[in-house]
Amino acid sequence: MTEKNPLIEELALHNQVQLEDIPKIDLYIDQVIQLFETSFAESKRSEGEKILTKTMINNYAKGKLFYPLHNKKYSRNHIMLISLIYQMKSVLSINDVKKVLEGINKKAEQQELNLEPFYTSYLSLQQGNGDAFAEELSRQEKSAAQKAAGMEHMGEFEQVLLIASLVHTSNLYKRAAERLVDQLMAGKEG
Repeated sequence: MTEKNPLIEELALHNQVQLEDIPKIDLYIDQVIQLFETSFAESKRSEGEKILTKTMINNYAKGKLFYPLHNKKYSRNHIMLISLIYQMKSVLSINDVKKVLEGINKKAEQQELNLEPFYTSYLSLQQGNGDAFAEELSRQEKSAAQKAAGMEHMGEFEQVLLIASLVHTSNLYKRAAERLVDQLMAGKEG
């Protein structure tokens, strides 16, 4: 059995808006915000951090990141799309997020797509990504400790090396995602 990593525990990697947490009735904006605040409470960096605000959701709507509402209420599909937007916007530009979700939005709006199987697959990938990340973080922690061994002020350098390594890894994933967005858009144009 592997030892528990306190950083992994703090990150709450598996926090997500689960399908079973999304009510089967349409929600008002305040209810959507509360759902996200509850689902991601453990993921906050600080107590005052807001997961989602009315302004954010209204900007997503104005930017057409999800299809129009009916009677100022958010359907299950809207909530699944907002969850995807919430995750993607931390890495991709809002314009890229819009491009990525464009086809899904069109099909969902025309009721040609049931988003639940797609969202379930997404959540499953998230779970696997969290598990793989936990293993990779442990590997990078050990590597940073080995590289810092023998240096003066080893503890501080070890932490800086680990941070720099994680940022670099993050940038590699970001660039890969951006390249895939470009390929997706090129496929639509061709």
